[in-house]
Amino acid sequence: MLVNIARIEGAKYKKHEARAALLPALDFVGGYSYNQKNLSLFDSDQMLPVKSFNIATGSYEYNVVKNPITGEPIKSPDGQYVPQEVALIPKEAMTFDIHNLFFGAVTLSQPIYMGGKIVALNRMADYAEQLAEMQQQGDAENLVYEVDVAYWQVVSLDAKLRLAESYVTLLDTLSRNVNAMVVEGVATASDQLRVEVRLNEAQVDLTKVKNGLTLSRMALAQKCGLPIDSKMHLADESHDNTPIDIPLMPKNWDMERVYARRYDIRQLEIGERITHQQSKVELSSMLPNLLAVGTYSFSNPNMYDGFSKSFNGAFSVGVMVTMPLWHWGGNYSKYKAAQTQETIMRLNIADVKEKIALQVQQASFKAQEAVKVYKTAIENLASADENLRQAQVGFEEGVMTVDNVMEAQTAWFKANSDRIDAQIEVQLCNTYLKKVLGISVL
Repeated sequence: MLVNIARIEGAKYKKHEARAALLPALDFVGGYSYNQKNLSLFDSDQMLPVKSFNIATGSYEYNVVKNPITGEPIKSPDGQYVPQEVALIPKEAMTFDIHNLFFGAVTLSQPIYMGGKIVALNRMADYAEQLAEMQQQGDAENLVYEVDVAYWQVVSLDAKLRLAESYVTLLDTLSRNVNAMVVEGVATASDQLRVEVRLNEAQVDLTKVKNGLTLSRMALAQKCGLPIDSKMHLADESHDNTPIDIPLMPKNWDMERVYARRYDIRQLEIGERITHQQSKVELSSMLPNLLAVGTYSFSNPNMYDGFSKSFNGAFSVGVMVTMPLWHWGGNYSKYKAAQTQETIMRLNIADVKEKIALQVQQASFKAQEAVKVYKTAIENLASADENLRQAQVGFEEGVMTVDNVMEAQTAWFKANSDRIDAQIEVQLCNTYLKKVLGISVL
């Protein structure tokens, strides 16, 4: 039972996990990186030509070296004009220290459309919780049935213990009577020996029944969660002669109502719903996903202030769309495999229903047979009682032998034992019939 409680608790956590997927997720990522080299934008010092304002043209023009004779701009061997003035940008000025880099980001994401996967996962979590609760209820029903069987086992052995004690008393009385007759010379030592042998056998059987009853009580206490040495008295002990109520059992059952009550069928039906939702999850892998994302990222050094060695960052928001295009049929195969599992679950439900229908018929026939056996045992017991009474009277009057009396006692003992077994079997069959019909005994 503790396992079932833990299973239900785990299912609730899975349900909370699925619910959380519908809500915005806030994440933080941060890190540190050591870089061997600095970052430089130039490979050497840079000399940039400059412009001067020409009043005559009213525009800026490059200052270039001119031939003093012709006044034409001079070109270098590579065909470029030679600037007269340059602006020097040293390489060191555009070199940044990134040996120690710290970075981080805070991300807020909100699923908008995930192909129906989140909704399907939430439904699967709900079904899983229902399944765990039904498993607990089903296990509780099975435990009650096991306790009921152990209960009637104790009642049966208690009745057989008192029967064995009565049988020993009968044989002990017969042994004393035969012993007295041997002394008077109306019985032989052989008669006395046969009675003593039968008495010893009955005492051994009595010891076995006592031990069996003790072990049965321990088993019942263990199933009830009690210490095995617990002292208990059952309500049906010492009432084995009380007529039992024989229920009226119809020949036909409304199987749809039986199916609705059976925990195993309901568990399979929930399992089918779970596989159906699983197929939707696999289908979502072939559909577009839409996700809204907001991020605040920062670093040190940062690029917002000329690679200054300080933390600085900025916000960004956007929408991300993922659309699967071609996976060589892998996603489709996963979807079809999930649909196959759903079909298998439906076939299993139909197969189990057929077995349950057969189980109900068998339990019904067995219960009816147990009632017939019980009625026959009652009739046989009445005959055995009368037979024993006549044998005892005949023995006292000298017209019956010791063997006749012992045979009558044995028949009486067997008839009583059969009656106890038949009575307990009726109770067990009725309990089992209720179990297969899904009738709750909690």
